[in-house]
Amino acid sequence: MIALTVALAVLVGITLGLLGGGGSILTVPLLAYVAGMDAKEAIATSLLVVGVTSAVGAISHARAGRVQWRTGILFGFAGMAGAYAGGLLSRFIPGSILLLAFAAMMIATAIAMLRGRKNTTGSAEAPHAMPVGKIVLDGAVVGLVTGLVGAGGGFLVVPALALLGGLPMPVAVGTSLIVIAMKSIAGLGGYLSAVQIDWRLAAMVTGAAVVGSLIGGRLTAVVDPEALRKGFGWFVLAMSSVILAQELHPAVGAATAALTLAAASATYACGRSEHCPLRRLPRRPEAAVPAV
Repeated sequence: MIALTVALAVLVGITLGLLGGGGSILTVPLLAYVAGMDAKEAIATSLLVVGVTSAVGAISHARAGRVQWRTGILFGFAGMAGAYAGGLLSRFIPGSILLLAFAAMMIATAIAMLRGRKNTTGSAEAPHAMPVGKIVLDGAVVGLVTGLVGAGGGFLVVPALALLGGLPMPVAVGTSLIVIAMKSIAGLGGYLSAVQIDWRLAAMVTGAAVVGSLIGGRLTAVVDPEALRKGFGWFVLAMSSVILAQELHPAVGAATAALTLAAASATYACGRSEHCPLRRLPRRPEAAVPAV
């Protein structure tokens, strides 16, 4: 199983480098269901893997000019505080509850990304319009989630940067890697006070994921941003269904996928219609995605 775990870790890295998120969404199930770790050990190890991989992957994005430093650093520092607190609080919550909460947030994010908004193709300077207070608050909340459920936060940070901040998807992806690296390491610090990690296996998985992240970073430059956003949404939806199927029942996972797909499709179709009530609602940035 170790060989399979390491091989799949390469795919985790590709996903993280390409989408700016999803590393933990894949790493936690990989470590829990393939490597056989218990939930909390898998979450703690995923924070190490995703944190290191994100830091390395961010280098190639920064060189290509796909990192918005101001927003990323502010978001990241606020997230580190929240992530450390979440890591400390996690010891009081059963692992299965953490995984189910993880899946629920993934579903909400998938719907937001599939619906999208029309002004996500703005320039990289758009996030400067975001108030500092809002960036800090969002970062702290996302960081708390990171520490609690082992999510690097990309599946929340990327939608926030793309839909609320107005960054083009490639820039949102690159910026999110900075945030993920900062918050993941902080969350790991909270976990290490109560959880033991298999450092040998963690190092092997991290090395494989780093290789994948470098591949994914190169792919970002040649993928259409709109297709990237939708692909991210479908990916998050699929993984949430897998977790629900494992933790509850296969039928629950399948039903969740079907219902979410129907809701996202209906919302998207309505948004493209001239008679859709949603088109007449105020398009405030704060309403584009769930507050995270």
